[in-house]
Amino acid sequence: MSGSHPGARPTFVRWRILVLLGALSFVSYLLRGNLSIAAPSMMADLRLSEIQWGWVMSAFPLGYALFQFPGGVWGSRIGPRKALALIAVAWGILIAISSATPSPEVASTTLIIAFLVTTQFLVGMSHAPIFPLVAASIERWFPPGRWALPNGLTSSALTIGLALTASLLPWLMGAFGWRVSFLLLAPCGFAVAALWWWYARDQPAQHAAVNGAELALVCNGRDAGDAHGPSTSSASARPAWRRVLADRDVLLVTLSYSCMNFVFYVLFSWGFYYLVTVRGFSEQIAGFLTAAQWLFAGLGAALGGWACDRLCKQLGLRWGCRWPIIVGLLASGALMLGVAFNPDARVAALMLGLCFFFNQCTEGPYWATASAIGGRHAGATTGLLNTGANLMGFINALLLAVVADGFGWPVAITLGAVFALAGAVLILFVRSDRKMDQSD
Repeated sequence: MSGSHPGARPTFVRWRILVLLGALSFVSYLLRGNLSIAAPSMMADLRLSEIQWGWVMSAFPLGYALFQFPGGVWGSRIGPRKALALIAVAWGILIAISSATPSPEVASTTLIIAFLVTTQFLVGMSHAPIFPLVAASIERWFPPGRWALPNGLTSSALTIGLALTASLLPWLMGAFGWRVSFLLLAPCGFAVAALWWWYARDQPAQHAAVNGAELALVCNGRDAGDAHGPSTSSASARPAWRRVLADRDVLLVTLSYSCMNFVFYVLFSWGFYYLVTVRGFSEQIAGFLTAAQWLFAGLGAALGGWACDRLCKQLGLRWGCRWPIIVGLLASGALMLGVAFNPDARVAALMLGLCFFFNQCTEGPYWATASAIGGRHAGATTGLLNTGANLMGFINALLLAVVADGFGWPVAITLGAVFALAGAVLILFVRSDRKMDQSD
């Protein structure tokens, strides 16, 4: 660490670290969204039916959900620098392996499906730790009460990754085919891994470019023993994962975040379908409206994080994290009701976009809350947080379809408002200013 003179201004290494974390988020979504965009070409080339392709597409979310929590625990143990570099390399390797899917001329349909299902499960497994590790890095590199904006900005970066995948991959496939396109994307994983490994460190004190003023800023407000160093606790202490699962605040914030994600998956999984089949928009217009919703979401993630950090400075962690979540969930719930019952399709489409905006305003505050509670175990607490969120995506896919079929779409959309209200109530019982046991 470089020295500093009295009155020296803090260096900006933490913001460069954040840029790299944003790049990792961007590349993660660039390399994970390829299969859904390539689906028509791959299904035709591999001679797979929609039902067979459904098995392939189910493998990623299963691996992704199952390895959120273990991935966060693993990353916290070996450090975010090594863990993020390793998984980014795995992203590049696995997308390259996907390009080698056997063709029908040399393999049976069963073997092709088994190859794709296995590969996609591993893709989900390798991407699962990304956001718990991003949150853990932000907890280490930014001072307490200033974690929401960085988390919100990394969420904005992933929306750009989604948008670029949707626009770049079809062009590449048209020019080179899906196999070569996957190979062309693979170096992105290797490049971001190398850049991260070269510049990042697990702790600000380990980075040569951090001066004393920046280190003092990052450490301001932390407990004296909260150094993320080797544990000196007794061998009889409970493992971190057990304490995470037994912590009341971790479980409550996970439940609240899962409720928020029910609303997210209404928009993410069903938004385009709803606009076309229920509201009568053409696919082209619905595609434009869906892209606009993602822009609303990215703006909301950044703004919600900024607001949370400002409020934490004024009100403290407990209410500073609570207020953006409460406002965001109540607003998104009210807009869900508007979508459900407003007869004007254009107004309903606008409300969907605003709903996504307010929904994502809560993203940074939720991750800041889990990081504050987790402390040195932020990778584990945020891993559990995101496990609940992705399991809710599975529940949403089943429940919303059943409710819409049995009672109609207005009732199905209203269900989103109910979950938003539940999330707002649950967050009132979460103490982000109460850190869990920090021993190992």
